[in-house]
Amino acid sequence: MDLDAQVRASDFDRWASSRLVADERLRSDLITLYAFEAELMGIPAKVSQPLLAQMRYTWWSDQLDGVFAGEPRKGHPVLERLSSVVRAYGVQRAALDALIEAHIGRIQGQPHNLGAFFVGPMREAVRILGGPGDTASTEKAGEVWGLTQTGRFDEAARLRPEANRGLRGLPVRAFPAVAHVALRDPAAPEAIKRLRLAGAAFVGRV
Repeated sequence: MDLDAQVRASDFDRWASSRLVADERLRSDLITLYAFEAELMGIPAKVSQPLLAQMRYTWWSDQLDGVFAGEPRKGHPVLERLSSVVRAYGVQRAALDALIEAHIGRIQGQPHNLGAFFVGPMREAVRILGGPGDTASTEKAGEVWGLTQTGRFDEAARLRPEANRGLRGLPVRAFPAVAHVALRDPAAPEAIKRLRLAGAAFVGRV
């Protein structure tokens, strides 16, 4: 399975942001996290009944036991690579569990849980690229991304200045984890500066 192609097809914005990661191994590890999310996102389209979707989400939840124990399901590229990523970077299981629960909530008709769907995954992406000390500054940026993705554009616009202020302390190496949010604001020169420092040449490869 080509995880890079999978993420490009299902989540182009974040795939494009990942091109800013110059180190191929680090970029591949980030893509692994996004591929896990893509697997979860695609479940409702693959089944005809909400109950079947819930069963699949439960299967993924059960598989995380092996992932975090260093014994992922053999032959499953997402699970095998995810297990390596969580060990290498200290990815938090609580964020992945919350994401699965949020997906189950959606098929049961609950509103989007912005924290689980968007803030948590962005925090873990920053953890991979920048380390655990840099994750707190991304909370508002994750909320902006979630509001944008769910069509709440006015709320996103009001929150964006605060989100951009929070990102000012983010090290350049972690910026690709939030670039898809920051670059949507044409009034954010600091974000553009960070993009250039991170390696704008990679945009030409998208």
